[in-house]
Amino acid sequence: MKAKIKRLSPEVELPKYQTAESAGFDIAASADLTIQAGEIVKVPTGLVIEAPEGHFLAIVARGSTAAKTGLKMANGMGVVDRDFAGPNDEIFLPMHNFTSKEVRIKKGDRLAQGIFVKIDQVEWEESSEMRPKDRGGYGSTGGYHG
Repeated sequence: MKAKIKRLSPEVELPKYQTAESAGFDIAASADLTIQAGEIVKVPTGLVIEAPEGHFLAIVARGSTAAKTGLKMANGMGVVDRDFAGPNDEIFLPMHNFTSKEVRIKKGDRLAQGIFVKIDQVEWEESSEMRPKDRGGYGSTGGYHG
């Protein structure tokens, strides 16, 4: 499978899979930044990525990012639609500093990972009848009883 990628600056490194069996490829910051305590900052990547046809690009935190840096992705997970791939549609990583100290990011720091996910768009079939029995609501299978 192939995906188009554009570097907005020649010194930006292309993302790479760190092992032969990695599910995601690492995405790095393209600039040095300081994120103040409690602040949310859009970290530039210097990349425009067009997902392969029938896919979207999911951007999720690397497993070690929170523990090593004190940063987490502010939106939990990013969804980059295939059509968000114009000449200047740079991917940003919304990072939240959840610590009480400033966090410094250096250009090249790997903060997130990308995974291409296959999608199908549905055609809605409106119905006044659904399943005959309710399942029980939010958290009903977890056994939580307050």
